[in-house]
Amino acid sequence: MRGLMMDMPLLLSSFIEHAADHHGDVEVVAREIEGDLHRYTYRDAQRRMKRLAKALQRLGVQQGTPVGTLAWNTHRHFELFYGVPGIGAVLHTINPRLFAEQLVYMINHAEDRILCVDALTLPILEGFADRIPTVQTIIVLAARDRMPGTTLPGVLCYEDLLDAEDDIDWAWPVFDEHSASTICFTSGTTGNPKGVVYSHRAAVLQTLMGASFEFFPGHASGQLEVMMPMAPMFHGNAWNMPFVAPYTGSKLVLPGRNYEPEKLYELFDGEGVTLTAGVPSFWLILLDWMQRHGKTLPKLRQTLSSGTAPPRSMIETLGRDYDVEYSQAWGMTEALMATSASLKPGSDALPFEQRVDRRLVSGRCVAGVKMKVVDDDGRTLPRDGESVGHLRVKGPWIASEYLKMGPGSATDEGGWLVTGDMAVLDDEGHLTLTDRSKDVIKSGGEWISSVQLENAAIGHPAVLQAAVVAIPHPKWQERPLLLVVLKAGAALDATQMLQFLSDKVARWWLPDAVEFVEQLPMTATGKVHKLTLRERYKDYRVS
Repeated sequence: MRGLMMDMPLLLSSFIEHAADHHGDVEVVAREIEGDLHRYTYRDAQRRMKRLAKALQRLGVQQGTPVGTLAWNTHRHFELFYGVPGIGAVLHTINPRLFAEQLVYMINHAEDRILCVDALTLPILEGFADRIPTVQTIIVLAARDRMPGTTLPGVLCYEDLLDAEDDIDWAWPVFDEHSASTICFTSGTTGNPKGVVYSHRAAVLQTLMGASFEFFPGHASGQLEVMMPMAPMFHGNAWNMPFVAPYTGSKLVLPGRNYEPEKLYELFDGEGVTLTAGVPSFWLILLDWMQRHGKTLPKLRQTLSSGTAPPRSMIETLGRDYDVEYSQAWGMTEALMATSASLKPGSDALPFEQRVDRRLVSGRCVAGVKMKVVDDDGRTLPRDGESVGHLRVKGPWIASEYLKMGPGSATDEGGWLVTGDMAVLDDEGHLTLTDRSKDVIKSGGEWISSVQLENAAIGHPAVLQAAVVAIPHPKWQERPLLLVVLKAGAALDATQMLQFLSDKVARWWLPDAVEFVEQLPMTATGKVHKLTLRERYKDYRVS
């Protein structure tokens, strides 16, 4: 017997229609590339998105046509998140911080027909525009009076395209919910980046999960939430905040290109941000700036984090000094919204230190997603909170394969996503990452977690950032090297650093050497670029 329910596809366009119909006066605030702030409402945005959709159709964009964006977190980029997939085309967000060779590969691999850039990324495009033959049209996301000069022929102005259209009597088309909606390429892989293709169905399910109190507990009925993704839009759809905010009626704040701490703080404070999302490195830099300038965050109540494990000292500082709940989850481009960031129900009465302990794990398993850890031979390990293994994930919004790489390119023989993470699971569903498979340090047949070493080092009041990589050792195979970036004006030497760590990790975990550096190489998503560090220190010898 079939259920007798209406058969309506899950499509992303439904979120902006809901926003325009039921909370159309809620603001979207975005920093322009030039630095000023643009304000409009969801109702305004929806009308412009429809005009964009008509303009794209006039340019020949059809269902399945890939449209690339090489752009930062602005209101025009936000409009593309609906104007492109809303007509069945595929939005391909591209990381402008990658090397030209990688950008060329991704654009050609996705076969982008149209490429949208802004004033800051247009010069990047000019450097390789003759190497992307599938791109037929280039659109600059700017008003006519702010169009930058360019050597490229036939470049179109975004606002000119919208001015030529209207939104009268135009409705979003209806199509199969399994159709591709967006493409994001992985940033942490070796070799060429790999394309993750989201469907409308998966993105809608991710959004519904991300809008639940499992992710953002503490919402009071009638409260206007103000969401600001610090994650760039090319990083996992800015963790789906461009979809979650319209769905929930939350004010959406977009930081543009400028991630300087004073500019981020201006938005946090001036726009009354209550919820944000970003990797720990954003907070390490912002907290250091706030402490030096005596700033507070009176409205912010929660920040969602993923990627790199957070240092305990940072969680404690945000909770005690700023009354901000730091919520850690696990996810990756291939598996957004795979764990819940909220504490297990019943944990609210725990003492502060025990709640921090729970915050150090990478979230809890959510309904709909299955997880397990396996040993090197693929055997499932017990969920005992101790057994470390390779993390495997399966679910209806988890990637099944990579773009044009075929079945088995992302999964094992059982259909489980191969995450590349080493992790521990317990019987309550808590997930704790111990390392990336390629970052774990194998010393004398035992594993040393670079993540735990880094977090211990960041606990020192003089340390701004820390990274640990393996260096070769004639006896133990590999040993840890600690790289440290100090806070402005701070002083610390290697002996003091090792002494600080001596009672925080096992003695045989202590790094063989400590190097102080001015900065660490970072990925576009705010993580330390371990690939660069491993290459840079592959021949390091302890003196």
